[in-house]
Amino acid sequence: MRAVAEGDTAAARQLVQPSVLLIEDDPGDALLVEELVADSALDMRLQWVRSMAEAREALTLAVPDCVLLDLHLPDAHGLEAVSMVRSLADRVAVVVLTGLAEEETGSAAVAAGAQDYLVKGRVEPELFGRAVRYAIQRKQAEQAAVALQASQMQAQENARLERGLLPVPLLNSAGVDVVARYRPGRAQALLGGDFYDIVQSRDGTVHALIGDVSGHGPDEAALGVALRIAWRTLVLSGVTGSEQVGRLEEIMLAERVKPYVFATLTSLSVPAGARHARLTRAGHPGILLRTAGGGVEWVEVAGGPALGVAPDVRLWPVEEVPLPAGSALVLFTDGLFEGHVGQGRERLGEQGLLDLARELGALRPAAFVDTLIQRAENLAEEQGGLADDVAVVHLHWHGDPGDPGDAHRNEDEAVAQGGQASTAVDNGRRISIGEQRRG
Repeated sequence: MRAVAEGDTAAARQLVQPSVLLIEDDPGDALLVEELVADSALDMRLQWVRSMAEAREALTLAVPDCVLLDLHLPDAHGLEAVSMVRSLADRVAVVVLTGLAEEETGSAAVAAGAQDYLVKGRVEPELFGRAVRYAIQRKQAEQAAVALQASQMQAQENARLERGLLPVPLLNSAGVDVVARYRPGRAQALLGGDFYDIVQSRDGTVHALIGDVSGHGPDEAALGVALRIAWRTLVLSGVTGSEQVGRLEEIMLAERVKPYVFATLTSLSVPAGARHARLTRAGHPGILLRTAGGGVEWVEVAGGPALGVAPDVRLWPVEEVPLPAGSALVLFTDGLFEGHVGQGRERLGEQGLLDLARELGALRPAAFVDTLIQRAENLAEEQGGLADDVAVVHLHWHGDPGDPGDAHRNEDEAVAQGGQASTAVDNGRRISIGEQRRG
C-alpha cells in the first residue's frame, strides 16, 4: 500500500495545483470536502458555491479543472445539474457527489457525461485525490480524442477538396507536354482555393486555366472546385473568351458563401498548329514565356476585373500572344512570388520571380518548375516558408523539325519507361502531375 500511495503522490505532483469548483448547498458536506482537500496528496485550489446560479457566475469568471457537483441543489436536481454544468463548461471534468443510497444515480450521471462519482461519507483523502486527478486526466483524454477525430475528418475533407482542385489533364494528342504542380501553403496548415485545369477539344485546341479564390478554408476550396469544373464544362461546350469568364462569374456569385470573396484567373487557348495563344485575364498576374533558346519573358496582357469584384463590369478582352516554335507558357498563382524575402517585409515580387526564372531558363520543364518553386520557398524560409498555396502549370508545344525540346522530351520518356513514376503524393505536401501525355 505504501508503494501505491507514493505512486499517487508522484502522479499528483505532475498536476500543477488544479482548481476545483465545489457546487454544494449543504455547509456540512462542504466542510467535509474541504477536509478531504486538505488531507489529500493532490494540492488543489478549492472554490465553493451554493447553487447553480452562483456556479454560472463563477464559471464566467474562470474555468476550473474539475467541478465537484452535488445533485440536490436549490435550482438544479439530479441529471439536470450535470447537463447544466456541461452546457456552461463542456471542457471541465465533472465528479458527482451522491448520498449513500444514490449509487445508481451516480452511475447514471457518469453515463450522462460526468467523469466519476463519489459517495459522501465513504471517501478517504487518497481516494478523493485520485478520483479528482483521474477525472481531469480522463476529460483531457476525451478532449484529445475529439480533437484528433476532428483533425482526421478535416484532413480527409481537405484531401477530397484538393483532388477536386488538381485534375488530370484531358489531352488527346501528343502535341503538348504538361507539367503541373500544387503546393499547399505553410505545411498545409491552410487549405486555399488555387485551381487549374488543362483540356484539349476535338479540333485539337489546347485550353488551360489557372485561378485563385481569395481566402483560405474549405469554403474557398470548394468554390475553386466548382469554378474549375464549370470551366471544363464550358470549354467542352465550346464557350470561350469573355463569355466564358462571364459565365464563371455568374457561378461564383451564386456559389460563394461570403459576399466579399473574389477569384482571379487566366484562361488561354492555343489552336492546333497555331503560332499564338489567346489569353483572357481576370485580375490574375501575368505568365512566363519560355523560348527555345532558354530565354524567359514576363507576359501580361490587358485584362478585366477579378470575378466578384465588379459584377456590373463584364469586360474581359481576349488578347493574342505570339508563340514561337519550341516555346512554353508557364501559368502560376500569386503565392509563388508573394513570399517574404529574408527577415524584413520585402516580398519576392514579380520582378524577383522573373529573375529567378531567367536563371533557370536552360532547365527541362519538370526541373524548371520544381526548382523555381523550391527557390521561392528557400527565400521565404526565414519567415516560415510560403504562406499561400502555389499552383504552377507549364505547357510546352513541340513537334517542329529541330525542336530543341524534343531531346529533353525523349529523355523524360526514357526515364518514365524505366519505371520512375511521374505522379507523386508526398503526405499531402505536394501533388505533382509530371509531364503527362495522351496519345
